[in-house]
This record gives sequence, C-alpha cells and structure tokens, in this order.
Amino acid sequence: MDLGLKDRVYIVTGGTRGLGKATARELAAEGARVVISGRDEKSVAAAEAELGGEGRAVGIVADNADTGTPDRLISAARDAFGRVDGVLVSVGGPPVGTSDTIDDDQWRTAFESVFLGAVRLSRAVAEELDEGGVIGLVLSSSVYEPIPGLALSNALRPGLAGYAKNLANELGPRGIRVVGLVPAYIETDRARELDARYGDSDAARERATAGVPLRRYGTPDEFGRTAAYLMSPAASYLTGVMLSVDGGVRRGF
Repeated sequence: MDLGLKDRVYIVTGGTRGLGKATARELAAEGARVVISGRDEKSVAAAEAELGGEGRAVGIVADNADTGTPDRLISAARDAFGRVDGVLVSVGGPPVGTSDTIDDDQWRTAFESVFLGAVRLSRAVAEELDEGGVIGLVLSSSVYEPIPGLALSNALRPGLAGYAKNLANELGPRGIRVVGLVPAYIETDRARELDARYGDSDAARERATAGVPLRRYGTPDEFGRTAAYLMSPAASYLTGVMLSVDGGVRRGF
C-alpha cells in the first residue's frame, strides 16, 4: 500500500528518541522528508544522520517549551525542503509524582512543555498548512483514565486531547486534519522507568501484560508505523480521532 508520503515534509518533535524517533524513521522510510527536534545536540546529530542526512532529514536542537521553537522548526522545513505538510508533536512524559508531592514550579514546567508547547507549535504550523495538511499529537492512556503516580500527565494529557478535538473542528473546513495517538504498553525508556517504580520490573510487566489481549508490550516501530499511516494522505478521511495503540487494551474505544 502506497501511503502517499513521498517527498512530503513533516516536523517531528522529540524525534531523537522513543516514539518520536520511531515515527520519523517510518516517515523517512516511506519517502518523506523530516525536520526533527530534540534537546541534546549529540542525539539530534545522530538521529539526523540515521534518517538520511542532507536532503532527507534536518535536526534542530530545540525545546517545546521555548516560545521561539515553532518559528525555528518551520523555518528549517521551508529552508531545507520548501514546504510543510504536517507536524507530529511528541514530548517526553512529565515527572512522576502525586498531587500532594508536585510543587508549583513542576506544574508550570510541565504545562509549558507538555501542553502549551504543543498548542503553540500546532497553532503556528496550522498557519502554514494547505489542504491535506495534518497535525498529530502523541498523547497517553491517561487521556482516558488516570495512571497511578502520574498526576501531571493525568491532568495535562486529557486537556491536550480536548484541544486536539476542538482544533479538528476548527481546521476541518480548510481540509486540514488533526489526530491524536494514544500509546500504552509500548517498550520505551519511559515504560521501563515506570515499571521500575515497583522494584521487580519483570513482575510489573507480567501483571501489566496480563490485561493486554496480545499479551506483550508493543515496539516503538509498531507505534511508528501506525503514526506514519495516520499522518499520511492514505488516512485522508480521519480527523478528530484519538487512536489507541495499546495491543487491544481499550478494545477499539
């Protein structure tokens, strides 16, 4: 199946590791050109080279919380490839903690990075997109129900999902799609970090996968392929959807 991605141009934040990198890799493999961002210069350079380097990928050191990041990423895409066809906003999970242990500074930092940074970037990219453009947001299963010990994510991710649905309504008449991806039980550094909270990470994983119909964690590549499809012209009639990538935990809801 041809996803129609050849020579289309996507910005992918958090594209140096985890789910962002997996998505950028799949987009590039299907012929797209990508602008990736991350906060570590060495990781950005390594990811840029892995994705094809000059003519295929551009890496930018940037933080989603920085107000100047949208202009920098959009300018990089236009300078290198002459256009922008979409953006996937991926940002690492906020710190672990309960409502009574998280202070005001942590709330502000997480809000700037997870929520406002995504709003700011999607708003700026929307101004650049033509019909057929797409905005994607990587969310979390906390969109549907709280995850123990993740008060920041539990508060911010559902709000971001609501924003995405609202944006889908607003941009739909222009032929621009807005989609959300809701990962759970994916084999990432973040998942390993959360499993380690319980001491015996293998036991934690066994308990977790007992509730997954496929009885295993998913791989970043499996997420990346799903995201690449959802961001592609092949998914042209999908907007406002929050797609669970979780091995069937939510049974399609």
